[in-house]
Formats: sequence, C-alpha cells, structure tokens
Amino acid sequence: MTPYLPVTPDEIARESIAAWEAGAAIVHLHARDPRDGRPTPDPSVFRQFVPAIMDATDAIINITTGGSSVMTLEERLAGPLALKPEMCSLNMGSMNFGIYPMLEKYRNWKYQWEPELLEKSRSGIFRNTFADIEYILKNLGEAHGTKFEFECYDVGHLYTLAHFLERGS
Repeated sequence: MTPYLPVTPDEIARESIAAWEAGAAIVHLHARDPRDGRPTPDPSVFRQFVPAIMDATDAIINITTGGSSVMTLEERLAGPLALKPEMCSLNMGSMNFGIYPMLEKYRNWKYQWEPELLEKSRSGIFRNTFADIEYILKNLGEAHGTKFEFECYDVGHLYTLAHFLERGS
C-alpha cells in the first residue's frame, strides 16, 4: 500500500542493489506481476530480477516461501524450487494475516485486486502446517542445500521451530 514498493522486475533489482550498496548483506525477495503489482509465484518473473541482483552484488539471495496467503504451497514454492537460492524464508506455522482493517484506512486503490485481497484476510489463513514445513525443509533444504530464515510471528512458532530442531530437521 506504499508508493515505494518496487513492483516491476527492474524496480526490484534496482532497489535490491541499492540496499546492498547501503550495506545490506541479505535481500529478501518477493515477486510481483509487473502488469498490476499482484504477488506472483511465477519463476519466470523471479528470473527477470534475481540474476541481475546476483550479477551486481554478493548479497545473499533470500526468496520467500510465503508469497501470499491465497497461494497454495505448490505455488509458493514454484520460484524457490526453480531458482534454488542459498536462502529462503520459512514461516514456522499457520497464522491469521488479518490485514483487512486497512480497508478502512485507504479509499484510493492503485490496483483493483488490492481491496479483494485485504478482505480475504478477514476469513482466510496463511497455511503452513507441520507437513508443509517438513516438505519445504526436505525439498529445498535437503535437496538443494538451501538455508532458512525462520520466521516466528508468535510464541507457538518458537515451539514449532524447537520441535524441528530437536528432530534434527
């Protein structure tokens, strides 16, 4: 909801490179449909900016496995599985992403999909079950050597992380 959000592949590459030049060691990346700014899991969009960032920096590339609460697990992993980055974010559980109160704050929308996505957060959840986490750890971590930025949004997520550490996952 900010005019400063990079949307196109060129904008994402430019802002990531600028962050690295300012001292960032890791760039956490999401892809956006360049036509309308909608979150997209499309590997072809990631391929339009990740190589440019890699060519211009030595930043650690961290691709989201979250993407959007309306994406399936398979959709959320499409980019990371195709690009095999050295790091990915990994939410340590399911959660409510209740961003619908922003509907009251904004009246002018840049894109038509924005209010619909916000409203969906009223009744939807971001799903990341134990089985989902196991799948991600196996198919990105074990299969490709990807390391993880474990995202913990509540105390229960810390217990989930401890569970996987105790199992040696």
